[in-house]
Amino acid sequence: MPEPLWIPSSERIARTNLTRFIEYVNGRCGLAIHGYDDLYDWSIARPADFWESLWHFTGVVHSRPYQAVLSNPVMPGARWFEGSRLNFAENLLRFRDARPAVISVREGGQVDARVSYAELYSMTARLVRFLSQAGVGKGDRVAGFMPNRVETLASMLATTSLGAIWSSCSPDFGFKGVMDRFGQIKPKVLVTADGYFYNGKAFDCLERAAHVAADIDSIERVVVVPFVSAAPDISAVPKATSWEAALANDATEITFEQLPFDHPIYIMYSSGTTGVPKCIVHGAGGTLVQHSKELLLHTDLGRDNVVFYFTTCGWMMWNWLVSSLVAGSTLVLYDGSPAHPDASVLWRVAQDLKISVFGTSAKFLGMCEKAGVRPGADFDLTDLRAILSTGSPLSIEGFEWVYREVKKNLQLASICGGTDIISCFMLGSPIDPVWAGEIQKCGLAMKVEAWDEHGHAVVGQKGELVCTAAFPSMPIYFWDDPDNAKYLDAYFSECPGVWRHGDYIEMTPHRGVIVYGRSDATLNPGGVRIGTAEIDRQVEAMDEIVDCLVAGQQWKDDVRVVLFVVLRPGLALDGALTAKICTQIRRNTTPRHVPAKVIQVPEIPRTISGKKVELAVTKIIHGEQVKNRDALANPAALDAFRDLEALRD
Repeated sequence: MPEPLWIPSSERIARTNLTRFIEYVNGRCGLAIHGYDDLYDWSIARPADFWESLWHFTGVVHSRPYQAVLSNPVMPGARWFEGSRLNFAENLLRFRDARPAVISVREGGQVDARVSYAELYSMTARLVRFLSQAGVGKGDRVAGFMPNRVETLASMLATTSLGAIWSSCSPDFGFKGVMDRFGQIKPKVLVTADGYFYNGKAFDCLERAAHVAADIDSIERVVVVPFVSAAPDISAVPKATSWEAALANDATEITFEQLPFDHPIYIMYSSGTTGVPKCIVHGAGGTLVQHSKELLLHTDLGRDNVVFYFTTCGWMMWNWLVSSLVAGSTLVLYDGSPAHPDASVLWRVAQDLKISVFGTSAKFLGMCEKAGVRPGADFDLTDLRAILSTGSPLSIEGFEWVYREVKKNLQLASICGGTDIISCFMLGSPIDPVWAGEIQKCGLAMKVEAWDEHGHAVVGQKGELVCTAAFPSMPIYFWDDPDNAKYLDAYFSECPGVWRHGDYIEMTPHRGVIVYGRSDATLNPGGVRIGTAEIDRQVEAMDEIVDCLVAGQQWKDDVRVVLFVVLRPGLALDGALTAKICTQIRRNTTPRHVPAKVIQVPEIPRTISGKKVELAVTKIIHGEQVKNRDALANPAALDAFRDLEALRD
């Protein structure tokens, strides 16, 4: 058996919130739990006891206590903490002192705002006054077309403090992409920046914002935040108010609207690569307790931590990151390219701001490796104690690179969940070893299993990721889905009462999890199930390969594996390189994984949040149309996959 890459010291284990929580649960419930696995087993056997203990341990701020922790424990339909009244923003703004709450960083690493908890509360209070005077109240929607800034965070807090619903997308969305989202939910107020920066260039937002405000009749006010310009011209934007004018009042206190546990706070969106995005509505209490669990116990956040996640406001990791306020940590909000002016920029920020928890994607770590970045040698990362990775499975080589080139003594926590649950099914444990290629553990109180094709739970075999018991952060409903038809079809159509998430996983002997990619992108050549990520991780490890994508092509009453590759500049795919690629795959997987075709393309299409779109490519190579190209960061990349001569033999 290989050795773990990292084992936490006994001193580190003793200091964690998770250890304190185990001691708390043992005392409160008269138990003798030792370690994570014992705690997990208890949490799925006694979910009501677990969540009630978490409620008290984390000190949920509420105005009315619950009458029952869990009623009707089915999926969907479970009711959590019925009778309670609380406010999401009040819980995130529980600290109001002079300690730093937010550091805003521009592309390239320039810090342009440091905001204390007291200042964040004050900014939010003034924005609450403005939104309230604009008629925003319970159930209204406020939409953010914003870069990742402190103003975005304050807008969300002000919105949810009033009982309104916040929804956001990043400013790189095109007009149709914005309309596909905000056009469905009909916001009353739009908050937009004047523009944003990416790869050293400034891009305008006001033209698109003006069209959005003109086309969505429900929008009554548009608040413009200066970012590219200190004093943007807003005269062409209908119903526009400057950020400065919106905050020009003397409000100092917030009256937080007290609401039921399942009152809506967020509308999130599915990727939209196969049609108009689904609008997924999440509740205040479920989001709060789930994020509190993941940030305090799994990530071990506290007041002394500086936490960073590279994300846009169109990805659920933004919502997850900003909930770190509940721990009193300092948030680093970075906007711009992660590779401008060079591939080391985020590591430089980590050094300069003394980041302790560094969140990123497997794609970014792979990019750093290929670029020859050596963060541990080039930067002082003394304060860094954890790296989180999500967005796609992190390969064994990616794990090994982090411990070789970043830092030996840190927790590398690959995490996996999604917009659908605004949280994680599997993530880290700060008191357990890290094994290469594995997510450390299933999330506490998340009854996750891998199911074979017969619906049986399996260990050591690949299967479908399912969750067989209710959890608080399930969507409360989909927007404009009165009979729950879209909701039921999305997760429960194949197995009623069991959440089918759509990932292909394996449970390991360490009680960790390996993710093999989306199950709807799983290939079945000759009836053998192959996860696309199994091939990706072999190919991406090669120096010649910049990026790749695997698709299945219907061929002669079967499916054949097709591998598309992006090569380093100056290289061309020839017979020798094709053979090398196939040998790499065969040697490290099985002959079934070897592609029937390897084809060079100029670019791999991805969603705006950076995920490969295997299904869109599969449609293209079969002559079908991709309905919603605006959901892609680089829609023109799809054109290279159409009518390929190489796929005709």
